[in-house]
Amino acid sequence: MAKMRTVDAIVAILEKEGATEAFGLPGAAINPLYSAMKAHGGIRHTLARHVEGASHMADGYSRAKAGNIGVCLGTSGPAGTDMITGLYAAQADSIPMLCFTGQAPVAKLHKEDFQAVDIESIAKPLTKMAMTILEPGQVPGAVQKAFQLMRTGRPGPVLLDLPFDVQMAQIEFDIDAYEPLAVEKPRATRKQAEKALNMLTAAQRPLIVAGGGIINADASDRLVELAELLNVPVVPTLMGWGAIPDDHRLMAGMVGLQTSHKYGNATFLESDFVIGIGNRWANRHTGSIEKYTEGRKFVHIDVEPTQIGRVFSPDFGIVSDAGLALEALLEVARERQAAGTLPDYSAWAESAQEKRGRLQRKTHYDNVPMKPFRVYEEMNRAFGPETTYVTTIGLSQIAGAQMLHVFGPRKWINAGQAGPLGWTGPAALGVVRGKPGETVVALSGDYDFQFMIEELAVGAQHQLPYIHVVVNNSYLGLIRQSQRGFEMDYHVSLAFENVNSAGLSETAQGYGVDHVKVAEGLGCKAIRVEHPDDLGPAFEKARALMAEYKVPVVVEAILERVTNIAMGTELDNVVEFEDLAERREDAPTAIVALLD
Repeated sequence: MAKMRTVDAIVAILEKEGATEAFGLPGAAINPLYSAMKAHGGIRHTLARHVEGASHMADGYSRAKAGNIGVCLGTSGPAGTDMITGLYAAQADSIPMLCFTGQAPVAKLHKEDFQAVDIESIAKPLTKMAMTILEPGQVPGAVQKAFQLMRTGRPGPVLLDLPFDVQMAQIEFDIDAYEPLAVEKPRATRKQAEKALNMLTAAQRPLIVAGGGIINADASDRLVELAELLNVPVVPTLMGWGAIPDDHRLMAGMVGLQTSHKYGNATFLESDFVIGIGNRWANRHTGSIEKYTEGRKFVHIDVEPTQIGRVFSPDFGIVSDAGLALEALLEVARERQAAGTLPDYSAWAESAQEKRGRLQRKTHYDNVPMKPFRVYEEMNRAFGPETTYVTTIGLSQIAGAQMLHVFGPRKWINAGQAGPLGWTGPAALGVVRGKPGETVVALSGDYDFQFMIEELAVGAQHQLPYIHVVVNNSYLGLIRQSQRGFEMDYHVSLAFENVNSAGLSETAQGYGVDHVKVAEGLGCKAIRVEHPDDLGPAFEKARALMAEYKVPVVVEAILERVTNIAMGTELDNVVEFEDLAERREDAPTAIVALLD
């Protein structure tokens, strides 16, 4: 046993638990914890420009690799309230993240002391645990419990609030005797796996819906093996995209009202059975429950018991970790394959691929200003299977999900349910920390990009290189499109004549903020592209600049002001605003290459 400050114990526990990547801003009330990190030396810290940005960096780091838990640090008062959006984004998408806030001394908590806020009460609805630690002796156990909770069942964030005097207090603590708490995961039984497969093989046109729980469980290889054994098409959700590679013959496309493929919806509407694994039946995936469930049976597998039946009652529910459920299903499926009792679904699988080859959205436009579709076509050409995409919300994200290609788990990193504007840039910096040396490409509309644009300076200061593609139409495009139902275009335009725009081309005039100048002023490199034929060379140049300077590189594409992106209110009434490539020979080059 050794006598030490509670904060020294915290840092030692962080190292033993493997959470050694921190993002934050020091301040008076959290300085003791910073002093412990400095003395210890085993925790790498990235200085953010905004605490919300730090929380998104920690979130991105956690999403980048299985087992990662990003740490976010901030002082008392507004630092904690600034973290709330970050906690929401992590909680909504089942992401483990550990937040520490400083706090006024215990004796001052009820006296409206400077920057003393009840962050525990504020954060509780958005965390697996939020706790203001009032007794120094509770600190090691609270941190130990936090790690167990973040890893147990449905993952999620934890916030620990540390009064200044609690941080400075001395306790007896022996890190050599510390052990992480055991993590229990529910497991599907043999009987449950048999029943689920009995229901699947009784169907004529079954589908597997692969959710983000498969990514969290690091079980993509097991999903692909099961799909291949059964020869059953797979529909990934937005959070599960990449669980089966886009070039796999059983990848049937995404389903939904916005981030979906026309061929995915068409295949789903023909199905008669769906087994959902690690998914939550999100409303942008399902549309109305009546249309989604009509004419088909459902099995739902999820690690969280209360998730079963939350949106609709399945015909059979299994509470299990996605990876462990897939192992149980594989065991039964292998036995039935060896016995020759599995049905032949080859015709059904081939029909899904036929739709994929025929129902591609058109992307090749030569318009100036550019249509966004061409940007995604050129991104597919420029960025290969190793690329990790990071994005959050808006027409940019919706069109990107419709047209980009993802080839592996954790290659599509998206704040799916919360969708906070401004998440993309700081999250990408966290992803770079979590995937050193890999190609990271962020995708933003101009409004998302402007929300937390100051965090570009973090990438410059800490040499965190990535490419940030900004599709600029100087509009709140998704809100403009949704205002069509109200027959208005009200306060959604970001355009103005910038008094400093002398020298800009006629195409780029009137778009307001000069993102190139702002990015360069924050220590990064930036390229503006106005002609679609220049996109490919611009992406190539961005790679070179990123390699040379080790900073974020912004590629801004000047788009036409108004483009509507395909979406609808039901799976069978998605409005296609652009022509479809109805014949295989008209499909974009990149997707034809995948299909071949």
